Amino acid sequence: MTFQKVNLRLLAAELNARISGDETLEVSNVTHDSRQARDGSLFAAIRGLTMDGHRFIDEVMRRGAVGVISELDAPDGFQGAWLKVADARESLAKAASVIYGNPSHHLKLVGITGTNGKTTTTYLCFALAEANGEKAGMLTTVEYRIGEKSEEAIRTTPEASDTNKFLREAIDEGCQTAVMETSSQAIDLHRCDWLRFKVGIFTNLTRDHLDYHHTMENYFAAKKKLFDGGLGEKPASSVINIDDEWGKKLADELRSNGQRVLTFAQNNAADLTAEKTEVSLIKGTSFLLKTPHGERQITSPLVGKPHVYNMLAATAASLELGFDLDKIAVGLETCVGAPGRFERVPHDGDFAVVVDYAHSDDALLNTLKTARDLTKGRIITVFGCGGDRDKTKRVPMGEVAGRNSDLVIVTSDNPRTENPLEIIEQIEAGLKNTNCPFLSIPDRREAIHQAIYKAKPDDVVIIAGKGHETYQIVGSEKYHFDDREIAREALEKLKED
Repeated sequence: MTFQKVNLRLLAAELNARISGDETLEVSNVTHDSRQARDGSLFAAIRGLTMDGHRFIDEVMRRGAVGVISELDAPDGFQGAWLKVADARESLAKAASVIYGNPSHHLKLVGITGTNGKTTTTYLCFALAEANGEKAGMLTTVEYRIGEKSEEAIRTTPEASDTNKFLREAIDEGCQTAVMETSSQAIDLHRCDWLRFKVGIFTNLTRDHLDYHHTMENYFAAKKKLFDGGLGEKPASSVINIDDEWGKKLADELRSNGQRVLTFAQNNAADLTAEKTEVSLIKGTSFLLKTPHGERQITSPLVGKPHVYNMLAATAASLELGFDLDKIAVGLETCVGAPGRFERVPHDGDFAVVVDYAHSDDALLNTLKTARDLTKGRIITVFGCGGDRDKTKRVPMGEVAGRNSDLVIVTSDNPRTENPLEIIEQIEAGLKNTNCPFLSIPDRREAIHQAIYKAKPDDVVIIAGKGHETYQIVGSEKYHFDDREIAREALEKLKED
């Protein structure tokens, strides 16, 4: 990987930092993770909610770090360079951009934000770049990928040092395009500061993460920073869903400020639209794609109208990147999307089993509406809610499940440090506002087995909440658990019975 040695005195000037110690030292990388520190590292000591990076300063200096970024004064007797800054997270982002040679300036970078659809839209943008002959990189909830090389994702949007390092590696590997999910928390925590986005995409905004943002207005304000220059630069163009009320508000604001906006919608007039949409569990989704560059008939393996929004968003971004519409159409028709997003579990039975990542009330509603359009039989829904996360969505998710299912089995998701029975009780409060019969089975494996055992011909079993995840977090322990594996296990047992 290409590293750029940067003089600490010059870097301190870029960060508006007060430097003490040896100003002549040079740094070749920056990190917030003490385990990644080595010779030539600059360590950003960040005070988080549960961990204070200052605890690891002695360790990183022993590993060969040359200096520290901190909001505090240097401790007495500190040996090395100390850069005191107003905001360590913001400075980490700026330092990472400088040290890694401003990699976002040398790629066609697409940033995607929104409550739902980010991951699938990222996969689609990646596929459309490849369909147009470009090697691409992507950062998603599921994986970090450069061409064919992939590693499991640690978080949806990495820290700024990791993102810039990834983008530099993507350039070194020959990538011309990169696409990344930009979560609202990441934006708020400065992980995306100083990235230069060619295109910003807004998918939608619905209730989620209110444990962090507290209000929908705060939630929107965080996501808006991707588009209005709040991260340091405005994107060259913005692609926005105007079927979403928050998207319509955003598009109007950006246009009033003279920014370039490309809109997409299924229910309103927009720059990109879809007409004559047909959805099948077997054949996927077909629709007439209408764009400023012409029309194309699309048949995609992705199932459901929510995925049509994702395809419209990816198409609009790809057109803004200068890609060819015919090649875009080929990419749309071959991309199978992200794992765990309305993913069918194949089997020989006469009912369908679908695993989906839906973990908010709006996402669950979209998933169940899609299932309702596709089945002649019943919908059996298995889901829970994550512990130590937004509690305000638990009752609404119960109501959505009850109003759009024929049977609901409430179970555990990732309870973390919360009591699983208390989480289930809160979901039940929403279910009791409906007439839907329900069962409460805390053991997720048993809940999935029961749902599949109860399925009849033409039914659809929806297993929601975890999607691609291959683990369950109980207390502080992380156990292997994959909804798809458990569903296959239950289907095999059903055959034996």
